[in-house]
Amino acid sequence: MWEAIRRWFDPAEARTVGERPDYRFSLANERTFLAWLRTGLALVGGGLAAAQFLPPLPMSHLREVIAVALLLLGGAVAIRAVDHWARTERAIRLGQELPASRFPAILALAVGAGAILLVLAVLARAIGEG
Repeated sequence: MWEAIRRWFDPAEARTVGERPDYRFSLANERTFLAWLRTGLALVGGGLAAAQFLPPLPMSHLREVIAVALLLLGGAVAIRAVDHWARTERAIRLGQELPASRFPAILALAVGAGAILLVLAVLARAIGEG
């Protein structure tokens, strides 16, 4: 684990492994990394917005749970992004198959489940007021 984390902060090591790839592959890998970072930032922004702007919900502390969940998910996406970038760059340089990842599917399921829970909370509030 520590070896993988060390690689995140040592770009010189990434350039000494294997052969120099076509720069377009490295740039595509970097664009994917930046897209994942934008996703992580959006989740963090959503968590902050939920904490600051959501009105109190029918269930006690639901707003805080939503905010913390979004903040943690955003942090996890950012960490996963840098790990995937490093592993992919290494695979490209070594001519290996690109690393597979279940993370996009897990993230999609988490966001979908969160959206369903929010719909249920909104409906519960609407029914409770009506």
